[in-house]
Amino acid sequence: MAISATMSALRMRASYDTEQRLPYTPHRTYNKPKTSIEKSGAASSKPSVNLVVSSENFEKVAALLRRSDVKKDVEKEEDTYMGYERWLPSAPKVKKPRSVYNAASLAYIGDSIYELYARRHFLFPPLAIEEFNDRVMAVVRCEAQDVLLQKLLQDDVLTETERDVLRWGKNIGGAKTKTVRRAGAAVYNRASSLETLIGFLYLTNIPRLEEIMTRLGFSTDSSTHALLEDSEHSKKVG
Repeated sequence: MAISATMSALRMRASYDTEQRLPYTPHRTYNKPKTSIEKSGAASSKPSVNLVVSSENFEKVAALLRRSDVKKDVEKEEDTYMGYERWLPSAPKVKKPRSVYNAASLAYIGDSIYELYARRHFLFPPLAIEEFNDRVMAVVRCEAQDVLLQKLLQDDVLTETERDVLRWGKNIGGAKTKTVRRAGAAVYNRASSLETLIGFLYLTNIPRLEEIMTRLGFSTDSSTHALLEDSEHSKKVG
């Protein structure tokens, strides 16, 4: 009788041990519980970009790039830092990138270079990390990139080669991601073409890349021009 009870208990434990379990997913994310503010529907203070291309919308994006408390006595930075000529990592030596890389590859590296400019831009004056991230995320969205690209085209500052790269990058096929569904395929494709151009200039002509990014409103280590402009703007507004 005791043996029978023991065998029954073993079978019961075995039945539990052999139950199917959910596979382990190390990158699984969980929804965070909503805060009282989010539940109440209060408006968020985070910068956002939901734009249709126009001169007015360019001013909105330009406003995202403005910074406050910029000191006018900021000294001009040296052209070298710790022995390096530029603050960007050195690009591989490629004379004809289009013969080596496809447009998606250039857009991929261009995306990271664009975000690096955005992060560098908001590095001074110092911000709380949450605000720093919010500002960067607002200007790296494809809607903001699209508006900045339209500004470049309207100002007619691009060479024929650069316009050709834009047309090439615009034809990148993309999956139907949340970004595409939010902004639309046309906006997403134009933003990708800007990233392609940035990747192309990074590989071929960094001085021209810095010229383009400065024109769009980003500051660079090679000049304090944008910092001083921000200072003058803050005085006028104040």
